[in-house]
Amino acid sequence: MWVFEETLPTGEKLSEVINRTNENVKYLPGTKLGKNVVADPSLENAVKDANLLVFVTPHQFMDGICKRLLGKIRADAEAISLIKGMEVKREGPCMISSLISEQLGINCCVLMGANIANEIALEKFSEATVGYRKDKETAEKWVQLFNTPYFSISAVQDVEGVELCGTLKNIVAIAAGFVDGLEMGNNTKAAIMRIGLREMKAFSKLLYPSVEDSTFFESCGVADLITTCLGGRNRKCADAFARNGGKRSFDELEAEMLQGQKLQVLANNTATNTHALRLLW
Repeated sequence: MWVFEETLPTGEKLSEVINRTNENVKYLPGTKLGKNVVADPSLENAVKDANLLVFVTPHQFMDGICKRLLGKIRADAEAISLIKGMEVKREGPCMISSLISEQLGINCCVLMGANIANEIALEKFSEATVGYRKDKETAEKWVQLFNTPYFSISAVQDVEGVELCGTLKNIVAIAAGFVDGLEMGNNTKAAIMRIGLREMKAFSKLLYPSVEDSTFFESCGVADLITTCLGGRNRKCADAFARNGGKRSFDELEAEMLQGQKLQVLANNTATNTHALRLLW
């Protein structure tokens, strides 16, 4: 497992602590990792000879990571992205799975769903959806790899639909956080979630007409939208942003509240965020 190397307040390296304690003390404290998990600060060494690659990094770093991996992975490697976000470039939006496939020349499925990490770590039941393009056999391989009695996985032939659900629900969660911060009540929050789901569907089909209606009723769709609007990091920071009247930036709130994690699908720009809040007001 590649770990971006950090120095902890104790002076120790994060990868060394993970390997010594079998625990990610910074990002998932209190949870023991599998005995077969070995943290490696070298990206190139971590992927060497691997035939299955699982990408779970903040979306804003993926372009650079792919460039570093070019020519360093097996030609027959298969990838899956758990990254909930997209690259927005001058020529238009680019899905992370497409970025991986185009830059590395390998097939890439996606895994999205209503699955907040700390609850999965505690083995509380949750679901997720694998999205694939053509190769159902590869999708079933990923289902077999991830599926457990407490983590139920299904597969659908709709990469773009699954991935866009995992991306766009984060925007709706910001609005849900504003509703909470402004104490507008559960009825308003329910309306935001319903309208948000409708807009997610419309926007997805505008970008990719092939997106299936049924995908929005999988775990990656309505279920992920609900859990993110109730307990996700975007909702949490948007709540604090609204309670502070927009006087504290999302950058500041992210650093204070998320312990090194990053907000998802959010322009880190105070003017943009303030405008979004005014729209809700």
